[in-house]
Amino acid sequence: MDREPQWLPPVPPVPIPATEPPALDLAPEPRPLLKRVGGSAALVAVLVAKFGVKLKALLLLLPKLKLLTTSGTMLVSIAAYSVIWGWKFAVGFVVLLLVHEMGHVIQLRREGIEASAPMFIPFLGAVVAAKSLGENALAEARVGLAGPVLGSLGAAALLPVAHATDSDLLRALAFTGFFLNLFNLLPVVPLDGGRAMAAMSPWMWLVGFAALIALAFTYPNPVILLILLFAGMETWRRWQARRAGDEETQAYYRVAPRHRLMVGAVYLGLIALLVLGMDATHLERTL
Repeated sequence: MDREPQWLPPVPPVPIPATEPPALDLAPEPRPLLKRVGGSAALVAVLVAKFGVKLKALLLLLPKLKLLTTSGTMLVSIAAYSVIWGWKFAVGFVVLLLVHEMGHVIQLRREGIEASAPMFIPFLGAVVAAKSLGENALAEARVGLAGPVLGSLGAAALLPVAHATDSDLLRALAFTGFFLNLFNLLPVVPLDGGRAMAAMSPWMWLVGFAALIALAFTYPNPVILLILLFAGMETWRRWQARRAGDEETQAYYRVAPRHRLMVGAVYLGLIALLVLGMDATHLERTL
């Protein structure tokens, strides 16, 4: 086979002239406003659906996290409240919340209902998980009142110590404990007072809901508005259930007159004592 001579110089490549590509109209074709809005709404719906799935998975996972124990959530709440009030008041405040919630836990277990340990939520208080609140409205009232009763005793226990040490910090904590338990006695579900009203006069839920609305307008804040939202939903659900008139619902709210009297006496007596406690521990503001 003939081979190409090696002495010839290499032939330089012939440059290919660049040709400018034809201009493309990249401007999007304008879509009707309805289609654009619909597309945006669909995108938002997809994002919300994805977020909902993730949120549901997170909620299922939360009880398994070690952080979400009573002690862990107490520490988180103390840290949050310390930013506003300082760590000493924050510790006392969270302990008062714990005493209040333990009243519910103790009474639930006395009713034969398994209840979780309190779970603390910064700036919203604490919650106790249970499958039910009792077999009837009277049991629900006992569970509801047990929190303010024990919580009020916990706040009152600070008074002799505050007097002996002349501590304004302890007086302020006692005042705050009395106020929180009094607020919880508003006669509207899901507050404790609303649970007491289940055994007395459920129509008082409407009175309590009206009072909560007035309070939200007088002292607007996110916590009051959130409670108002839950109160509206729960009040409507219970009122509709009572209006349905089925035998099971009627039996649930059937309470003997003497038991109504006992619940009313505890409820009103507790309110009176809490008002007196707040008056005794009120501190004049000094500049």
